[in-house]
Amino acid sequence: MAKFEVYQGGKNNEFRFRLKADNGQIVLSSEGYTTKAACLNGIESVKKNATDPKRVVATQTPTKMFRFSITAANSQIIGTSQNYKSQSGRDNGIDSVKRIAPTAEIKEVEK
Repeated sequence: MAKFEVYQGGKNNEFRFRLKADNGQIVLSSEGYTTKAACLNGIESVKKNATDPKRVVATQTPTKMFRFSITAANSQIIGTSQNYKSQSGRDNGIDSVKRIAPTAEIKEVEK
């Protein structure tokens, strides 16, 4: 089952989330948040914005990899995908996030 995992870690011990697909693959990751409440608000924003085409930004890296971000109404990035080798892989990732994010459960985990 798809889920958002909330964890604390990194150099500043910030709160972060990652969205995992049914197969356990991470399809979206967040930046760090200073509080757990802010992290949970980020998840709710992804749930709300993932299905809005205006909130999905598809890009290509300088090394010719493909990725995407989900943005909030203020254009701030709330989640970023992994890098994909192909545009079609990225597009499948976008479709996956659109499909699973709105109903994914939230779980707290160790890093």
